[in-house]
Amino acid sequence: MLTFLLLSLPLLGACDALPGATGPKTAFDGNAAMEYTKAQLAFGPRVPGTLAHVKAGDWITKMMRQRADTVIEQRFTHRTLAGKELPLRNVLARFNPAATQRILYLTHWDTRPMADEDRVLGNRGTPIPGANDGAAGVGLLIALGDALKKTPPGIGVDLLFVDGEDYGTSFVPPYSDVLLGSQYFAANLPSPDYRPIYGVLWDMIADKDLNILQEARSVTSAPEVVSRVWQKAAELGYARYFIPRVGQDVTDDHVPLLAKGLRVIDVIDIDYGPPAPGGGASPSFHHTLEDTIDKISVRSLQIVGDVALALLIDG
Repeated sequence: MLTFLLLSLPLLGACDALPGATGPKTAFDGNAAMEYTKAQLAFGPRVPGTLAHVKAGDWITKMMRQRADTVIEQRFTHRTLAGKELPLRNVLARFNPAATQRILYLTHWDTRPMADEDRVLGNRGTPIPGANDGAAGVGLLIALGDALKKTPPGIGVDLLFVDGEDYGTSFVPPYSDVLLGSQYFAANLPSPDYRPIYGVLWDMIADKDLNILQEARSVTSAPEVVSRVWQKAAELGYARYFIPRVGQDVTDDHVPLLAKGLRVIDVIDIDYGPPAPGGGASPSFHHTLEDTIDKISVRSLQIVGDVALALLIDG
């Protein structure tokens, strides 16, 4: 069983304070995760087929080669329903690659080419910035890579950055232009016998108003993994953010992996927006041009990062 030393991190700003969050619980560095998130945003929208997408993919690969033992790029081309050829790539960063017992973490790194949920109709054809929906998950995994490089894990850890999650509009089978990277990974596993102990998809995990419910399909398909994650969050004192209640069913990158027989759940704060006065409906920043850096929080990244790293400590 490996051990991570607690780090003494700078006090986080009051604007990032969340009720009941009293500071880092592990060696995960939420400040670093935020800097990596900002670096992703600096490329612009990471829409497949654009120069920003190429540069961001190159950067992720470079960052993980500096941290992981082995990095594998899965490059492939997808023809959309409209006949467009999309160059895509997954990046798989492996720690302790010889270990047979492994844990898989994944996130998507692309951004949606249209802000189809924006309240301003004229904005709906514009690519989203993707601060929370894409960049924050990348920041989380790279910061986890920092911790794993400093203290190598006793088990195998795979950090997977999947592409093409958010390109299309139809999130129903056969998922023609969405979940592209996770579908490709499911069909092209690192080895024919690849079966991690469990996996977690980390998506939209940095909302300032953090409230992560248990995604319904995860509860149905891999309840033991859901229990493991939410129990660890409770042990760390984060039960008010990892809420032990079943939420909605979300079509996300865990779906193709579950279909392949992998025990992968989705940790997602799909309720992305400020709390509404009086408990009414609040505006959502999901798939809008408002998915910007000011809507996410170092504290939320720290909370989720603590849970993610603590799970690796315990195996």
